Amino acid sequence: MVSVLLKSNIRSRIRDGHPWIFSSEVELIRGDCAGGEIIEVYTHNKKFVGRGYINPKSQIIVRLLTREENETIDDGFFFNKIRKAWEYRKKIGYTENCRLVFGEADFLPGLIIDKFNNYFVIQTLALGMDLWKPAIVNAIKEIFSPSGIYERNDVPVRELEGLPQQKGFLSDPFDTNIVIHENGLQFHVDLENGQKTGYFLDQHDNRRAVRHIVENADVLGAFSYTGSFEIHAAHYGAKSVKGLDVSEAAIAMARKNAKTNNLDTLCKFDAVNAFDMLKQFEKEKMRYDVVMLDPPAFTKSRENIQNAVRGYKEINLRGIKLIKKGGFLVTSSCTNLVQPDLFLETIDMAAKDAKRKLRQVVFQSQSPDHPVIRKLENTNYLKFLVAEVL
Repeated sequence: MVSVLLKSNIRSRIRDGHPWIFSSEVELIRGDCAGGEIIEVYTHNKKFVGRGYINPKSQIIVRLLTREENETIDDGFFFNKIRKAWEYRKKIGYTENCRLVFGEADFLPGLIIDKFNNYFVIQTLALGMDLWKPAIVNAIKEIFSPSGIYERNDVPVRELEGLPQQKGFLSDPFDTNIVIHENGLQFHVDLENGQKTGYFLDQHDNRRAVRHIVENADVLGAFSYTGSFEIHAAHYGAKSVKGLDVSEAAIAMARKNAKTNNLDTLCKFDAVNAFDMLKQFEKEKMRYDVVMLDPPAFTKSRENIQNAVRGYKEINLRGIKLIKKGGFLVTSSCTNLVQPDLFLETIDMAAKDAKRKLRQVVFQSQSPDHPVIRKLENTNYLKFLVAEVL
């Protein structure tokens, strides 16, 4: 087996359990490897660190799968990891729809599996994990007897691993337009063409958190996607709801979702640029009881963090200015590199510039089926804030 020796100044991040090893941390590779192979990692003085897969072409040269010296990486390993991930979700009450495997947080770096009813969507985001795709599919079939499995590997990050973008069936073909249930509502999900894996399961609990503040309120939602937050607001008793998103396809799905839940008279959706409309509504002196902001990630590179911060400040400043005194701001960030303290600091700056004060109601992360591992920052990525605007 190929082995990797680390430099003498081993990072505390590795000692603390992070599975990523960067090429700059490697002193020597013993043996020939094309990429994707299971290898062993040792300290400079030959103490066992772990076993994982290697990709010499990637900046993250090794992703560790185990730190147990006697544990073998084979088909049974992946079956057991996926089964344990499922047992965990059942214990915390996430069974119908959930993120079944959340990469590093489930000790399977580079793997995402989302469960929608009995349909499964897979992403294998690293070369080493991609090679184990047959074992992963077989494990899902054995554990769940699924109605269908679909691959959503149409993501640019795979290109950093030398992998093509692709999507398609990993089971017999099926209708990829399905309906799921969430918090007493129904939502259409397009597994083939929807964003990410088709639906944002990580906001499941956060959507329920708006229940009391939207009652009898005029609500504005920006970056609505398929309308999940807006439809929850209408369901929970909002007086009126307007949703904005630049995607015509997303807005069409949002309208379909509103109609499915008999809320289309309350929910109105417009396919427009949300940034521009927030500015326009401010000029028109529009005012709302609740403004909800759920933008996409603004950056995936550390070099652009400040640009992301400026973007979050801008949209929250615009949003806060549209809120009546005593109304509520509901705002999110899914940018992993903008950590919680920086996100809250950015919202505070926006409130200061708007000459308003905020009283925090709720500040939380993603739903627990997307678990957070302490000291693994990339597992704690979603920030969700509800604040009264005074």
